[in-house]
Amino acid sequence: MRTHLEHRAATAALLAPLIEHLADPAVAEVIRVGDARGRILSTDIASPTSLPRFANSQMDGYAIRSADLASASPDSPVRLTVGRTSAAGDPVGTMDAGEAAPVMTGAAVPLGADAVVPIERADPPRFVGIGAGAHDAPMGTTVSFTAPVAPGTFVRDVGTDIAEGDVLLRAGTRLGPAQLGSLSAAGVVDVPVRPQARVLVLSTGHELRDPGIAFDPVRDSGAIYDANSTMLAAAIAEAGAVAVTDAAPDDAAAVIDVLEAHPEADLVVTTGGVSAGAFEVVRDALAPLGVEFGPVAMQPGGPQGLGSAVLPGGRTVPVVAFPGNPVSALVSFELFLRPVLRGLAGLPAHRPSQLAVLAHPVSSPPARHQVRRGSLRADGAVEVGAPSSHLLHAYALANVLVHLPVGVDSLPAGAEVEIWRIDDGIT
Repeated sequence: MRTHLEHRAATAALLAPLIEHLADPAVAEVIRVGDARGRILSTDIASPTSLPRFANSQMDGYAIRSADLASASPDSPVRLTVGRTSAAGDPVGTMDAGEAAPVMTGAAVPLGADAVVPIERADPPRFVGIGAGAHDAPMGTTVSFTAPVAPGTFVRDVGTDIAEGDVLLRAGTRLGPAQLGSLSAAGVVDVPVRPQARVLVLSTGHELRDPGIAFDPVRDSGAIYDANSTMLAAAIAEAGAVAVTDAAPDDAAAVIDVLEAHPEADLVVTTGGVSAGAFEVVRDALAPLGVEFGPVAMQPGGPQGLGSAVLPGGRTVPVVAFPGNPVSALVSFELFLRPVLRGLAGLPAHRPSQLAVLAHPVSSPPARHQVRRGSLRADGAVEVGAPSSHLLHAYALANVLVHLPVGVDSLPAGAEVEIWRIDDGIT
């Protein structure tokens, strides 16, 4: 019997070739920058332009030649003629010695100027004759200054953010708001990104019905609504992959038919049919095709399947097979598949982990690593829920997973346990 850590390692090994393939720049998907949030760059991106593209002002003020103000002092102000205004979007202008050009924040500093004096340090400390429809000050307008200024003051020079041709973003970068903004600022329209893993979620069982379908009081008296498809598709999306769902009854040929019908799937995740019962359809269908089934020393989620299935049509697809009970399936996803998918998507692979004290005594099967749903209280103690694998509603109300390791049969109130936070938001 494998430990849960051994099964996690085996899952990562099974999917290593898929991860390597999706990270290959040769299979990159080129998409618009506006559609690339959360995606991973497959190659380095060189900046097609320098940023800033032109020297611009950090302040509202006057662009000047620093040499013109070298002798300025409160007792001996230097008075300059007000030149043409440079507002945001204006072409880069020119400026002569003895002039002070009104310049707005972000606007181009005129050629010939090498510094900007903020408006509040000028006399008068406001722009005169411009604004309200007037772009430039009237001829003959002057402004005085009472202090020298160093060259480069409040000037953002060309390329001080990035120079043309330099690497803007490296391969493997996850594209968030700042990265997308940087690409757009440089004029980049399309980016090569890693393809997202395409995961087929296959729920199996003659008893399953789609939510919303009315149960026939006789024919459906033993039926249940399928929670696993919705639940795992959402978990897969949260992990940065793309999920498509399908279902199959307790018929091995039907299971294989569904897999054959989804050639786009990079990975198949099944639920149900993996235990030791008489109608274990996933095991019956896929064990002959190369998937291995066996117990893992954990609770819930002991029965597991893992391997590459060679389908009758010749295609080989990795399969991760989970139990059918919803809590078992979701705990299995958390322990085995979520870290791999999130690592591929450039997301933190593991849940935030910490130690917490038990609010009450607990018991656990000593031969199993037990994962219980729980609630972390404001005082730092954790209340642990019941262990049964059908208690999905209790899982929905939990904010932590509580780990009780192999070898533990009971723990008293106040004992420390490892918990994983599961309320860290949807990313």
